[in-house]
Amino acid sequence: MDHVKAVTFDCFGTLVDWEGGLGTFLYDLARRSGDRDPGPGRELRARWEEIQFELFRGKYRGYYDILVDTLRTWVAERGYRWNEKDGAALEHAMQCWQPFADTVPALQRATAAGLRLAIVSNTDRHIIDQILRQLAPLEFDEVVVAQDVRAYKPDKAPFDRALRVLRAAPAEVLHVASGFEYDIAAAQRRGMATAWINRHRRPPPGEAKPDHEWDSLWGLAELVGQP
Repeated sequence: MDHVKAVTFDCFGTLVDWEGGLGTFLYDLARRSGDRDPGPGRELRARWEEIQFELFRGKYRGYYDILVDTLRTWVAERGYRWNEKDGAALEHAMQCWQPFADTVPALQRATAAGLRLAIVSNTDRHIIDQILRQLAPLEFDEVVVAQDVRAYKPDKAPFDRALRVLRAAPAEVLHVASGFEYDIAAAQRRGMATAWINRHRRPPPGEAKPDHEWDSLWGLAELVGQP
Protein backbone atom coordinates (compact mmCIF):
# COMPACT_ATOMS: atom_id res chain seq x y z
CA MET A 1 0.00 0.00 0.00
CA ASP A 2 3.02 2.27 0.34
CA HIS A 3 3.03 3.03 -3.39
CA VAL A 4 -0.62 4.18 -3.37
CA LYS A 5 -0.93 7.95 -3.06
CA ALA A 6 -4.59 8.44 -3.94
CA VAL A 7 -7.88 6.55 -3.85
CA THR A 8 -10.65 7.14 -6.37
CA PHE A 9 -14.22 6.10 -5.71
CA ASP A 10 -17.33 5.41 -7.68
CA CYS A 11 -20.09 7.30 -5.89
CA PHE A 12 -23.53 5.71 -6.28
CA GLY A 13 -23.55 2.20 -4.86
CA THR A 14 -20.10 2.62 -3.33
CA LEU A 15 -20.36 5.69 -1.12
CA VAL A 16 -24.11 6.32 -1.40
CA ASP A 17 -26.93 3.77 -1.12
CA TRP A 18 -27.93 3.61 -4.78
CA GLU A 19 -29.47 0.13 -4.58
CA GLY A 20 -31.82 0.96 -1.73
CA GLY A 21 -32.72 4.38 -3.10
CA LEU A 22 -33.41 3.30 -6.66
CA GLY A 23 -35.13 0.05 -5.67
CA THR A 24 -37.47 1.97 -3.38
CA PHE A 25 -38.21 4.60 -6.04
CA LEU A 26 -39.04 2.02 -8.70
CA TYR A 27 -41.14 -0.11 -6.37
CA ASP A 28 -43.14 2.95 -5.33
CA LEU A 29 -43.61 3.98 -8.96
CA ALA A 30 -44.85 0.50 -9.83
CA ARG A 31 -47.36 0.53 -7.00
CA ARG A 32 -48.59 3.99 -7.95
CA SER A 33 -49.05 2.67 -11.49
CA GLY A 34 -51.51 0.10 -10.18
CA ASP A 35 -49.14 -2.87 -10.06
CA ARG A 36 -50.04 -4.77 -6.90
CA ASP A 37 -47.15 -7.21 -7.16
CA PRO A 38 -44.24 -5.63 -9.05
CA GLY A 39 -41.64 -7.98 -7.61
CA PRO A 40 -38.70 -7.19 -5.33
CA GLY A 41 -37.14 -3.76 -5.64
CA ARG A 42 -33.74 -5.32 -6.36
CA GLU A 43 -35.12 -7.00 -9.48
CA LEU A 44 -36.76 -3.80 -10.67
CA ARG A 45 -33.46 -1.98 -10.17
CA ALA A 46 -31.44 -4.67 -11.95
CA ARG A 47 -33.48 -4.32 -15.14
CA TRP A 48 -33.32 -0.51 -14.92
CA GLU A 49 -29.54 -0.69 -14.70
CA GLU A 50 -29.32 -2.98 -17.73
CA ILE A 51 -31.19 -0.38 -19.76
CA GLN A 52 -29.00 2.46 -18.48
CA PHE A 53 -25.79 0.56 -19.21
CA GLU A 54 -26.76 0.20 -22.86
CA LEU A 55 -27.52 3.91 -23.12
CA PHE A 56 -24.14 4.74 -21.62
CA ARG A 57 -22.48 2.86 -24.45
CA GLY A 58 -24.11 5.07 -27.09
CA LYS A 59 -23.33 8.63 -28.09
CA TYR A 60 -22.79 10.93 -25.09
CA ARG A 61 -25.81 12.78 -23.76
CA GLY A 62 -26.27 14.60 -20.45
CA TYR A 63 -27.09 12.41 -17.49
CA TYR A 64 -30.59 13.79 -17.02
CA ASP A 65 -31.48 12.68 -20.55
CA ILE A 66 -30.00 9.23 -19.88
CA LEU A 67 -31.87 9.00 -16.60
CA VAL A 68 -35.22 9.96 -18.13
CA ASP A 69 -34.83 7.71 -21.19
CA THR A 70 -33.88 4.77 -18.98
CA LEU A 71 -36.93 5.28 -16.82
CA ARG A 72 -39.20 5.81 -19.84
CA THR A 73 -38.01 2.53 -21.39
CA TRP A 74 -38.41 0.70 -18.09
CA VAL A 75 -41.96 2.05 -17.66
CA ALA A 76 -42.89 1.08 -21.23
CA GLU A 77 -41.57 -2.47 -20.77
CA ARG A 78 -43.78 -2.91 -17.75
CA GLY A 79 -46.86 -1.46 -19.41
CA TYR A 80 -47.20 1.55 -17.12
CA ARG A 81 -48.30 5.00 -18.23
CA TRP A 82 -45.39 7.41 -18.71
CA ASN A 83 -45.36 10.69 -16.79
CA GLU A 84 -42.56 13.15 -17.52
CA LYS A 85 -42.67 14.27 -13.90
CA ASP A 86 -41.38 10.87 -12.82
CA GLY A 87 -38.07 11.53 -14.56
CA ALA A 88 -37.61 14.80 -12.71
CA ALA A 89 -38.65 13.10 -9.47
CA LEU A 90 -35.98 10.43 -9.90
CA GLU A 91 -33.24 12.99 -10.48
CA HIS A 92 -34.38 14.86 -7.36
CA ALA A 93 -34.47 11.63 -5.34
CA MET A 94 -30.89 10.78 -6.38
CA GLN A 95 -29.66 14.00 -4.86
CA CYS A 96 -31.21 13.02 -1.51
CA TRP A 97 -29.93 9.45 -1.18
CA GLN A 98 -27.78 8.92 1.88
CA PRO A 99 -24.25 7.57 2.31
CA PHE A 100 -23.73 4.13 3.79
CA ALA A 101 -23.00 4.17 7.51
CA ASP A 102 -19.38 3.18 6.94
CA THR A 103 -18.62 5.75 4.23
CA VAL A 104 -17.68 8.84 6.21
CA PRO A 105 -15.71 7.23 9.07
CA ALA A 106 -13.84 4.82 6.79
CA LEU A 107 -12.80 7.56 4.38
CA GLN A 108 -11.80 9.83 7.25
CA ARG A 109 -9.34 7.14 8.29
CA ALA A 110 -7.98 6.96 4.77
CA THR A 111 -7.48 10.73 4.81
CA ALA A 112 -5.75 10.48 8.18
CA ALA A 113 -3.33 8.00 6.62
CA GLY A 114 -2.30 10.69 4.13
CA LEU A 115 -4.20 9.48 1.08
CA ARG A 116 -5.77 11.85 -1.40
CA LEU A 117 -9.42 11.09 -2.21
CA ALA A 118 -11.34 11.61 -5.44
CA ILE A 119 -14.74 10.71 -6.87
CA VAL A 120 -15.23 9.46 -10.44
CA SER A 121 -18.97 9.37 -11.14
CA ASN A 122 -21.31 8.82 -14.09
CA THR A 123 -23.38 11.90 -13.32
CA ASP A 124 -23.62 15.64 -13.95
CA ARG A 125 -21.99 18.30 -11.80
CA HIS A 126 -25.16 19.63 -10.16
CA ILE A 127 -26.10 16.13 -8.94
CA ILE A 128 -22.72 15.39 -7.41
CA ASP A 129 -22.67 18.81 -5.73
CA GLN A 130 -25.74 17.80 -3.72
CA ILE A 131 -24.21 14.43 -2.86
CA LEU A 132 -21.08 16.12 -1.54
CA ARG A 133 -23.29 17.92 0.97
CA GLN A 134 -24.59 14.52 2.09
CA LEU A 135 -21.00 13.33 2.56
CA ALA A 136 -19.95 16.19 4.85
CA PRO A 137 -17.62 16.57 6.68
CA LEU A 138 -15.63 14.58 4.11
CA GLU A 139 -13.66 16.67 1.66
CA PHE A 140 -12.45 15.24 -1.63
CA ASP A 141 -9.33 16.48 -3.36
CA GLU A 142 -10.89 16.06 -6.79
CA VAL A 143 -14.30 15.21 -8.26
CA VAL A 144 -14.69 14.01 -11.86
CA VAL A 145 -18.10 13.51 -13.46
CA ALA A 146 -19.08 12.25 -16.89
CA GLN A 147 -20.14 15.75 -17.85
CA ASP A 148 -16.50 16.90 -17.57
CA VAL A 149 -15.29 14.55 -20.30
CA ARG A 150 -18.54 13.84 -22.16
CA ALA A 151 -18.15 10.12 -21.60
CA TYR A 152 -19.41 7.53 -19.13
CA LYS A 153 -17.54 4.72 -17.43
CA PRO A 154 -16.46 2.14 -18.54
CA ASP A 155 -14.97 4.53 -21.11
CA LYS A 156 -11.39 5.38 -20.16
CA ALA A 157 -11.91 9.16 -20.37
CA PRO A 158 -13.21 9.64 -16.78
CA PHE A 159 -10.26 7.65 -15.42
CA ASP A 160 -7.78 9.59 -17.56
CA ARG A 161 -9.22 12.84 -16.26
CA ALA A 162 -8.94 11.65 -12.65
CA LEU A 163 -5.30 10.66 -13.08
CA ARG A 164 -4.54 13.98 -14.74
CA VAL A 165 -6.11 16.19 -12.05
CA LEU A 166 -4.58 14.07 -9.29
CA ARG A 167 -1.20 14.28 -11.04
CA ALA A 168 -0.73 10.59 -10.32
CA ALA A 169 0.49 7.60 -12.27
CA PRO A 170 -1.99 4.71 -12.58
CA ALA A 171 0.16 2.54 -10.30
CA GLU A 172 -0.20 5.17 -7.56
CA VAL A 173 -4.01 5.03 -7.51
CA LEU A 174 -6.45 2.53 -6.04
CA HIS A 175 -9.95 2.63 -7.53
CA VAL A 176 -12.73 1.51 -5.18
CA ALA A 177 -16.15 0.65 -6.60
CA SER A 178 -19.21 -1.55 -6.27
CA GLY A 179 -19.98 -1.33 -9.99
CA PHE A 180 -18.17 -4.24 -11.56
CA GLU A 181 -19.23 -3.58 -15.15
CA TYR A 182 -18.70 0.18 -14.95
CA ASP A 183 -15.50 0.34 -12.94
CA ILE A 184 -13.38 -2.66 -12.04
CA ALA A 185 -12.26 -3.91 -15.45
CA ALA A 186 -12.06 -0.37 -16.84
CA ALA A 187 -9.78 0.85 -14.04
CA GLN A 188 -7.60 -2.23 -14.40
CA ARG A 189 -7.21 -1.60 -18.12
CA ARG A 190 -5.93 1.85 -17.21
CA GLY A 191 -3.32 0.28 -14.92
CA MET A 192 -4.96 1.15 -11.60
CA ALA A 193 -5.28 -1.23 -8.68
CA THR A 194 -8.89 -2.00 -7.78
CA ALA A 195 -11.02 -2.85 -4.77
CA TRP A 196 -14.51 -4.25 -5.28
CA ILE A 197 -17.09 -3.33 -2.63
CA ASN A 198 -19.26 -6.45 -2.61
CA ARG A 199 -21.72 -5.59 0.15
CA HIS A 200 -23.98 -8.55 -0.59
CA ARG A 201 -21.16 -11.06 -1.17
CA ARG A 202 -22.30 -11.93 -4.66
CA PRO A 203 -20.23 -13.90 -7.16
CA PRO A 204 -18.33 -11.58 -9.53
CA PRO A 205 -20.43 -10.74 -12.62
CA GLY A 206 -17.38 -10.55 -14.87
CA GLU A 207 -13.98 -12.07 -15.47
CA ALA A 208 -11.93 -9.23 -13.99
CA LYS A 209 -10.23 -10.06 -10.70
CA PRO A 210 -9.96 -7.09 -8.35
CA ASP A 211 -6.90 -6.71 -6.17
CA HIS A 212 -9.14 -6.50 -3.11
CA GLU A 213 -12.72 -7.52 -2.34
CA TRP A 214 -14.48 -6.09 0.73
CA ASP A 215 -18.03 -6.17 2.04
CA SER A 216 -17.75 -2.57 3.24
CA LEU A 217 -15.44 0.42 3.08
CA TRP A 218 -13.92 -0.64 6.38
CA GLY A 219 -11.70 -2.83 4.23
CA LEU A 220 -9.97 0.33 3.05
CA ALA A 221 -9.38 1.52 6.60
CA GLU A 222 -7.84 -1.84 7.47
CA LEU A 223 -5.68 -1.74 4.35
CA VAL A 224 -4.14 1.60 5.25
CA GLY A 225 -3.53 0.39 8.80
CA GLN A 226 -5.74 2.82 10.65
CA PRO A 227 -7.21 1.55 13.96
